[in-house]
Amino acid sequence: MRTIDWVDGAVELVDQTLLPDKCVMLRIHTVDELVDAIQRLAVRGAPALGVAGALGVVLADGDPEQIARLRAARPTAVNLAWGVDRAAAHLPEGREAVLAAALRVRDDDIAACKAMGERGADLLEGDRLRIMTVCNTGGLAAVERGTALGVVQTLHERGRLAEVLALETRPLLQGARLTTWELARMGAPHRLIADSAGPYLLAKGEVDAVLIGADRIAANGDTANKIGSYALALGAERAGVPFIVVAPESTIDQSTPSGDHITIEDRAADEVVSFGGVRVAPEGTPALNPAFDVTPHDLITAIVTDKRVIRP
Repeated sequence: MRTIDWVDGAVELVDQTLLPDKCVMLRIHTVDELVDAIQRLAVRGAPALGVAGALGVVLADGDPEQIARLRAARPTAVNLAWGVDRAAAHLPEGREAVLAAALRVRDDDIAACKAMGERGADLLEGDRLRIMTVCNTGGLAAVERGTALGVVQTLHERGRLAEVLALETRPLLQGARLTTWELARMGAPHRLIADSAGPYLLAKGEVDAVLIGADRIAANGDTANKIGSYALALGAERAGVPFIVVAPESTIDQSTPSGDHITIEDRAADEVVSFGGVRVAPEGTPALNPAFDVTPHDLITAIVTDKRVIRP
């Protein structure tokens, strides 16, 4: 199954807001529909957003205002703007050239995820590995296979995976709703844990490596990823456990010198004070909702990309 694709003149994507209860494919015909899907997280994950951005330029049909709005739909994930720019560079050549460029972004992502899975599995030592991860970095965050969870899938296929400990990932529970769904589909052994249990289990020696994805990697290696990643990095350093970022080269933003320059998306308070339309805090409770945090490069053991392994 592909998370996002171009089918018969429209963008087709999995509506991830309905998982794990329903797996529904949306057909997107306009930029307005695509921006809405991006902002409400029907499609999410840096690589998938890159593909969405590229295909969205085809839907925009050369309208610069729509292209600019698409490019700015979410501020932290650099791949969205990167994908838009890759396709938009071919606007002078006509719509068919733009579509061909967008499909190359899709195909390059499929190849990159396969390469990252193999490179990451080669990097890790051991035959019965216990992996911890946060948020969702599998095929749902890309086109197929994924980044950090792509490494997990390769380990599982090689018979080297003992277990995955997946963080629930508050407040929208991408780990609980999406990662466990993907792990079950691949037949990989796993258990779900509360976010705050992660550092404790690292300290107890129950994890061999932490694998995360990335939404933007600064030039110095500082990495923005789903909120909760920084706490795992601190716990991993204290426990002496490798902390590994898995992301395509397109997620490295050379124009951003360090993590201090990464814009962190602040999302709506209702994601924190309610879930699934049910309020879980007293009415009127104020909330702070940073969607991402930044892990400094000196806490990162290695960055695995489709082309190389970087030791920041």
